[in-house]
Amino acid sequence: MPLSIDDLNSMQIDVLREIGNIGAGNAATALSKMIAKKIDMDVPKVNILEFKNVPDLLGGPEIVVAGILFKVTGDINGSIMFLLDIKSAKLLTNLLMDKSGLEELLDDMEVSALQEVGNILAGSYLSSLSALTGLTLNISVPSLAIDMAGAILSVPVILFGQVGDKVMLIETDFFEGSNRVKGNFFLVPDEDSFEILLKSLGVI
Repeated sequence: MPLSIDDLNSMQIDVLREIGNIGAGNAATALSKMIAKKIDMDVPKVNILEFKNVPDLLGGPEIVVAGILFKVTGDINGSIMFLLDIKSAKLLTNLLMDKSGLEELLDDMEVSALQEVGNILAGSYLSSLSALTGLTLNISVPSLAIDMAGAILSVPVILFGQVGDKVMLIETDFFEGSNRVKGNFFLVPDEDSFEILLKSLGVI
């Protein structure tokens, strides 16, 4: 029977946490280069939690969020989802486009910019994972949706159902001056890939 997140021991969880820390650092560096400004970040929080509790962590199932979904292929298969509350999404596009104002509606140009920065950040995480594991990993063109958290999370619910009812969530706060962007990353390997990932990290 394939290994799942439910079966992880403390050492394996610690290794996954460290990957989250390294990936977040690389993402902050990539974002800094993209906007040509210094980006700092808090120490990422890497949590293994019940998937049903994720909407509450984001502020409730009815809170509107921007979700950027990527398909991962190569030596492992799965998905990455990057979730932002709307205020963080707006702050991020403001940084990218050197704009001000916090209107919650995003225009087409801002949506495009958000997809691009999501692509850069997710790619940074994936590059870190590839470097640490030696695995070949490819990322798809991003798909972005703006909807209630409960609706957007219905997509990874189906994916996570293949590997158990728990999820690894990486919470990362990026900030530039007084602008603070709270990002949430999910890495969702399929059931066979999860075991490949842990073996490549030498913890199985």
